[in-house]
Amino acid sequence: MKTKISLLILALLSLACFEANAQKERKFIRKGNGLFENKNFENSEVEYRKALDKDVASFEAAFNLGDALYKQKKYDEALEQFQTLASKETDPQRLGLLHHNIGNTLLVNKKIDESIEAYKQSLRHFPDSKETKYNLEYARKMKEKEEQQKKQNKDQQNQDNKDNKDNKDNKDKNKDQDKKDQENKDDQNKKQDDQKKDQDKKKDQKDKEKEKQEPNEGDKDKKQEPKEGKISKEDAQRLLKALENDEKKVQQKVQKAKAKAQKKKKQKIKKDW
Repeated sequence: MKTKISLLILALLSLACFEANAQKERKFIRKGNGLFENKNFENSEVEYRKALDKDVASFEAAFNLGDALYKQKKYDEALEQFQTLASKETDPQRLGLLHHNIGNTLLVNKKIDESIEAYKQSLRHFPDSKETKYNLEYARKMKEKEEQQKKQNKDQQNQDNKDNKDNKDNKDKNKDQDKKDQENKDDQNKKQDDQKKDQDKKKDQKDKEKEKQEPNEGDKDKKQEPKEGKISKEDAQRLLKALENDEKKVQQKVQKAKAKAQKKKKQKIKKDW
């Protein structure tokens, strides 16, 4: 009888402790929810963790903790929290909520394909969720936009590659044309140089031939010297006559000078006498 009383008392005490923990767990959850509504997500996380310390199996505390992590942009932690709960949960409605939040967390991490699958999984468990249907459609639009952007990028890349190839081809063509132009210019210059050399050579040849045909200045002087000393007969006679006239004039001057001197001498003698 005493044994039965002891067991009964122990059971009552355990029930009392459970109810006390349950009340504290509810208290922390309510406090956490109040903080969450006031957008104090960091402190709400603290309260939800306190609630889980009192009741580790509390779905509400664990689910709300995932939401608090999500609001703080701790996406990896939030995703792990929801996925852990989903792996243990069997209730369809709860699974629908969990996969919905998993989809949201994947979507903000730009994992669009995975988020679409999560929303589909959510609708399998909770097909009447309008919010999940909207998010699924939004994710699909993002997928279409992403694929369109990829296509545009690919087309642009192909166009850039084509433009680069065309530019390279044009540069090569221009380079070849420039090379040809330079070669033509060099050939033209060479032809001009060759023509000038030929002209100079012909000129030199003509000069040499002219030198052979014409005597030099020294030879001209030598050949002209006899010509300068040779006079005609008429010129010689005129020259001789001119010399004779000059001689006569000189003789006349001499005779006059002598006569004048004789005259002066006679005058001087008479005076002295």
